[in-house]
Amino acid sequence: MNLDIRPLTPTVGAEIFGVDLCVELDDATVAALRRALLDHGVIFFRDQALSPEQHVRFARHFGEVKIPVFENKSSETPGFTVIDQSAPKGSGTDAWHADSTFMAEPPLGAILRAEHVPACGGDTLWASMVAAYDALDADLRERLDGLVAEHSARRVMALVEKLDNAYARETTIAPPVLHPVVRVHPETGRKLLFVSPNWVDRIVGIPEAESDALLRSLYEHVKSPELQCRFRWQRNSVAFWDNRSTQHYAVPDYRERRVMHRVMLAGDVPFGPGQARPAAVRSSRPPA
Repeated sequence: MNLDIRPLTPTVGAEIFGVDLCVELDDATVAALRRALLDHGVIFFRDQALSPEQHVRFARHFGEVKIPVFENKSSETPGFTVIDQSAPKGSGTDAWHADSTFMAEPPLGAILRAEHVPACGGDTLWASMVAAYDALDADLRERLDGLVAEHSARRVMALVEKLDNAYARETTIAPPVLHPVVRVHPETGRKLLFVSPNWVDRIVGIPEAESDALLRSLYEHVKSPELQCRFRWQRNSVAFWDNRSTQHYAVPDYRERRVMHRVMLAGDVPFGPGQARPAAVRSSRPPA
């Protein structure tokens, strides 16, 4: 199958035409889609009327389906989440973030389909964290390499308690975990920023004021338009993003109902070759 891949920006995002995600895909098509995902960070499809079963089947071509900690009361199929909102302001998705980095093994990515969209508004933006790292000056990149940040779910837990259609599947969330501030992508080998305000409490090993100032600077940097693409949803549009190398922002500018279907993919520990893992996240398994 020959895919028609059309980049949205030189930095991040591409729309893909010429593929039907509702049918079983051959190995060559799956490999081409994985390559496009790695090249562009997020890939988009139009007119994909996926059933929940087809949505999950498509996701499984790329890894194990992740059962999320934060789910919705309207969810039924394991791993398949329905996100039903009409008042999104303050929900936590209206801030630049990667998904669930409070986990020891954050998700590889997510596949989101629009079931019902507002007449206007409700776009989502994505930003390349590879490009964000590359755009930093050399001295700052050197300073960040080797730093470790503490991630936790405490902020999002407080938000979830305020939402009518959401809950935490696990009543006791795991304790904070440590991840590198600069992650090495496990498939491309590229360095990228791996911090976002929803999850990061502090950078370990430096004074609190310095940690706060450095994180604020990085969060502002991620907002740079040249790092981003913007996607306007239509019914049956699909976005598949690499959660390791991008962050996203759901624009909370709508007041009509917006219903999205999501499946997440299990990931791995974010320490790549040459990155020392702190004792707090080293595996407790005995050597093979």
